[in-house]
Amino acid sequence: QVQLAESGGGLVQTGGSLRLSCAASGRTFTVSRVGWFRQAPGKEREFVAAITWSGGTTYYADSMKGRFTISRDNAKNTVYLQMNKVKPEDTAVYYCAVARTPIGKYDYWGQGTQVTVSS
Repeated sequence: QVQLAESGGGLVQTGGSLRLSCAASGRTFTVSRVGWFRQAPGKEREFVAAITWSGGTTYYADSMKGRFTISRDNAKNTVYLQMNKVKPEDTAVYYCAVARTPIGKYDYWGQGTQVTVSS
């Protein structure tokens, strides 16, 4: 199994920045890619960004490109989501998740961290 722990959420003003962290533990050698997702109240969970564990290839939802940056530190088994120029509509619970195959589903999830953007 892989355990995930998100941190770094909080209250930030519109236009500000925030960096989320996702620390992985357990059988991290099985990780193929790590993704960030978010879920706002009353809305479905949506994909934000993902990164491959070994090669560092990144993927973004179109609405996040240019504002959010995903990165990883393999030595620390940690994936980051740098959020810049945040907007009120970025308010959500942010989750990180792990997929163990290149095209497989995300099957391990963290507890989530709340991000609130004030206008």
